[in-house]
This record gives sequence, structure tokens and C-alpha cells, in this order.
Amino acid sequence: MKLIIQIPCYNEAETLEIALNALPERIEGIDEIEYLIINDGSQDNTVEVARNWGVHHVVNFKQNKGLAKGFMAGLDGCLRNGADIIVNTDADNQYCGDDIGKLVRPILEGKADIVIGARPIDETEHFSYIKKKLQHFGSWVVRKASNTDIPDAPSGFRAFSREAAMHINVVNDYTYTLETIVQAGRERMAITSVPIRTNGELRPSRLFNSIWGYVKKSMLTILRAYMMYKPLKCFTYLSAMPIAIGLLIGFRFLYFMAVGRAGGHVQSLILGCTLIIMGFLTFMMGLMADVIAANRKILQDTQYHARRAEYEAIYERRKMEKEKVRTYRVISNAETVPPSEVKEG
Repeated sequence: MKLIIQIPCYNEAETLEIALNALPERIEGIDEIEYLIINDGSQDNTVEVARNWGVHHVVNFKQNKGLAKGFMAGLDGCLRNGADIIVNTDADNQYCGDDIGKLVRPILEGKADIVIGARPIDETEHFSYIKKKLQHFGSWVVRKASNTDIPDAPSGFRAFSREAAMHINVVNDYTYTLETIVQAGRERMAITSVPIRTNGELRPSRLFNSIWGYVKKSMLTILRAYMMYKPLKCFTYLSAMPIAIGLLIGFRFLYFMAVGRAGGHVQSLILGCTLIIMGFLTFMMGLMADVIAANRKILQDTQYHARRAEYEAIYERRKMEKEKVRTYRVISNAETVPPSEVKEG
């Protein structure tokens, strides 16, 4: 069982070594642990620090592409290097490295494919009161949108089985944390959470410039993910209000027409008809989006099988190369026996 711990990095030279030193070298049930960093266009010596420390794999971007793209590139790098379990953590040492064993345990026991570390938000000192409340509210929205019970949706401390990692797709450019939960919940992947510990703040968060900017982007990400995975339900909700208002206005006009006072209410009839048409068109958009979503599922299934075939071919090729090297070393170190010492029979 091979575990690869990936760390997205953007100018993390000052804190990366601290985070790496805190990572475990041995975990019960894991045969091999390797480390991978995603250099997201860093302009400092992040890569040099990682290589000097002994990181096994480095994924390089020439310019900053954002957390979501870095996360997906990291998953790809881990899968190509034969990871059975992938753990994602931060380079600022926010999460306690000793809890990685707790994080991967449900996967090792076959109880889950995705495990998310739930931070003690209310006890985290460097979180302001507003941030704590917004974290709870955002997680509640994600739970409703994803039909899961994850208490800390924005947490980046999470583990993926190989199968789950091959199914994951992130389409937004902002963050992977929210969309992956909505996707996992709607695709009925086995997802759970475990309580974890956090460390003191080494630097301010770089994911957002302000709380309200983070809330706006997060809500848009959740809405977009929900529309992708449940389009008909989403557009049905959107169409319900204009249709209901239009029908009420229409019934009101029919009432006035029945009592002989419809002459002065033609404008309300026009408004009611317009709202009903708007609602109907919105519902039709939902039907079309639902058909597109069905095609997307077929494409995702095709992508999964393509990924699986590609990664297995890479794994088998590397396995054969290692066997060749091992065989060569055995032959090179073998002692030559003189013919006179060879016994017949």
C-alpha cells in the first residue's frame, strides 16, 4: 500500500520545510510513503527547499494557475507514480501532520474513498468570530447541496483512495474543496470526515483578500457545482416562482373578468403571461441541462476508464523497469563458480 502526500505550493520557501518535517515517515498499514509538491509558479526557492529536504516528486507550473488546477495536477502526478492513497495538505503547516494516520484509516479499513479532516473551528484562535460563523454557514450550504454530512467543507486536509482520485474532476479555477464534496455527494461516493488538530498560523491565507470576497466566490462555486450535478432540480426551483406568480395574476384577471371588471386589468394579464412564459422557458432550459448532464456522466465514465488504463500501463512499465534493474544487480553481484568445482549429477 503506497501513500503519496501532496502539497500545493506558491512561494512557500519560508514555511515548507516546517510542514515537511511534521509529516509522518511511517503509518500502520502503509508500506511506502512518498512526498510530492505542486510548484504553482513560485518565484522564490520553494523547489530548491523541497529537493534539499528530499521530496520525491515535483510538479512544476511556469506561472501561477491557482489552487484548483494545482490540486488536479497533483492528483495526476500521484496516480502516475503509483499512489494507492493520496493525502492533500497545506504548505503553511496549518494541519497537524500526525493526524494523517487518522485521516487514511477509513480508507485502509474500506469504509470510505474520501476522508476530510474536520478542524475545531470554534477553538481555532486565529479565526475571527465572523470567519467562524461563515465557515459554519458555508459548510451547512455545502451539506445541503451535496447531500452529505461533512462538518468542515473548506478543509484542504483530505485523503483520497486511488479509485476516488481517478473519478475526481474540478472545473472551476478557484478552489477544489467545495466542488469535490458536491461531486462526491451527488455521485454517491463513499465520503466521511474525521476530527483533526490544527497548528498556529504561520502566515495569512492567500486564497482570498477579504472575507466577503471569499463568501462571494464560494457561493458561486457551490451554485455552479449544484447546477452541474442537479440541473433539472435547480432550474425547476428557478422556474417555480415566476410560474406561480404568473398563475396568481392570471387567476386574479379571470376573477375580474367573471365579475365584469376586466377592462382595466389587461396590463396584469400581460404581466402574468410573461412570467409564465419566463418560467416555462427556464424549465425547458433545465430539461436541456439535464440531457447535457447525462452526456457529461458518460464522458466522465469514459475519462475514468481512460485514466485507469493509462495509469495502469505506466505502473506496469515502471514495475518491469524495476525488475530489470533488480535482475541486473543480482547478476552483477553473483559469484562466478570455476568449472572444476561444478559437480555432475
